[in-house]
Amino acid sequence: MTDLADLPGYQIRRLQQLAVAVFATRVAQAGFDLTPVQFGALTAIADTPGLDQATLANQIAIDRVTIGGVIDRLCQKGYVTRSINPEDRRARLLELTLTGKEILSRVTPVVIELQADILSSLLPAERDMFLKLLKKVTTDGPADIRQNRP
Repeated sequence: MTDLADLPGYQIRRLQQLAVAVFATRVAQAGFDLTPVQFGALTAIADTPGLDQATLANQIAIDRVTIGGVIDRLCQKGYVTRSINPEDRRARLLELTLTGKEILSRVTPVVIELQADILSSLLPAERDMFLKLLKKVTTDGPADIRQNRP
């Protein structure tokens, strides 16, 4: 019989669940109503103003259908505006509002601080190595899977 604890995919999924739970708890305690995906979207939009929705989905590894709902919620909260690209009417361009910029600047330190909580059972050197290995797997993993990400 297979022990789930010995399967990398199972452990990765458990770590993702832990990371989301820590994020949700710490961000809510700080008074913010954001999910990890919403934070990722805000950060990517801040880094590339005028980013289109399809490119954003690719950058944060979310499928195009899901990103539409994420952006809808960020627009409802007043954090993002969405407009039609005059050069390609199918594309939607995204910009942070002043409120979105302010929320992002206030929540980012909370998110940075909670990262240590996610890997709190590791020593600092182990954390560095773990992050390097995660980056290697996600960057250098099977090409057919990386190219077909959501």
